[in-house]
Amino acid sequence: MGFLWALIVGGLIGWVASLLIGRDVPGGVIGNIVAGFIGAMIGQSLFGTWGPDLAGFAIIPAILGAIILIFIVSIILRALSKKR
Repeated sequence: MGFLWALIVGGLIGWVASLLIGRDVPGGVIGNIVAGFIGAMIGQSLFGTWGPDLAGFAIIPAILGAIILIFIVSIILRALSKKR
């Protein structure tokens, strides 16, 4: 049950980050979950584990990390689509 809860929270973190940055995450729901998990790792390594904690995620650093990840991925995907 804890893994399912972590998937839901990771998806919500990715979704909130995509709303805040104004760019869609490639892959839909799965992309949001991946962005939430990887963003949490990035955010917690850069900003620490301060703020509210939910399902093992420090919410604020996780959202900031997901924003960074989505921004970088969107720049890379835009550059790759221009090369074609």
